[in-house]
Amino acid sequence: MNASRSGWIGFLYVAPALLFVLAFVFYPLGQLVSTSLTNASLLGGNEYQGFRNYIKAYHDPAVWNALGFTLKYTLFITPILMGLGYGLALLTSGSSALARLTRTIAFLPVVIGLGTSSLMWFWLFDEQVGLVNKLLQDLGLIAQPLVWFASAELGLWAVIISVVWKVVGFGMILFVASIQSISPEIGEAALIDGAGYWARVRKIILPLTYRTILLTTLVSVIGSMLAFDQFYIMTAGGPKSQTFTAVYWIYQNSFIYFKLGYGATLSLLLMMIVFAAAAIQLLLTRRRADA
Repeated sequence: MNASRSGWIGFLYVAPALLFVLAFVFYPLGQLVSTSLTNASLLGGNEYQGFRNYIKAYHDPAVWNALGFTLKYTLFITPILMGLGYGLALLTSGSSALARLTRTIAFLPVVIGLGTSSLMWFWLFDEQVGLVNKLLQDLGLIAQPLVWFASAELGLWAVIISVVWKVVGFGMILFVASIQSISPEIGEAALIDGAGYWARVRKIILPLTYRTILLTTLVSVIGSMLAFDQFYIMTAGGPKSQTFTAVYWIYQNSFIYFKLGYGATLSLLLMMIVFAAAAIQLLLTRRRADA
């Protein structure tokens, strides 16, 4: 078989994947860019207006407020997910029946849909019938039921608690797999040298699971930057639009205010921010590999 024919056969093998990417990635992306340069609306109209939407977004305080709140949410929840997930992984990385049972229990919420989970926690935090207020009162931590979603700060922490419960098991499983991939001989050599548990964690486990930590952090950051369902269901953007995330604000403009062109612009801006986060993660991974 000559090289030319071999090349064509190879192309035919990858052609379905290329067609899929062209149809469902590049074509929609091109349409998104095209729409962002117009005043497209669900009520009609599709006139070209250049970069006017981008200029409007730059001067729109609501955009910066939504991005600022999204960043705040991301900075709050990411360390909690990473720390709690890694701690659970250290506790359950063994092969005992108790470790396997604990991993299973911690991972079970991951299989629940985010919308279902958010609705469940919305009622758990309800000031009249919610179990959270009842528990806090029984423990003597509060005297009166808290109205969680009447305050932006309380509403944010309610969402954080619900999301941590929902997804912490995902990071835990990734960390467990990474920890279990470390050769047992390394730990045994450290024990012979007299290294304690925390010394082994600090000097062996953490460095050898660095790539997994970066990967999980990236997934968490991207997921947090794209947060929508939990805020739509639990806070509805309130009170006074203080819990609008970036994606929620895109949805609001596109499908509530019918500004598809402006919504497309906001989507592209958020996509660039997510790409920047991914690029930083890849840069950190490469530097670590070259070190």
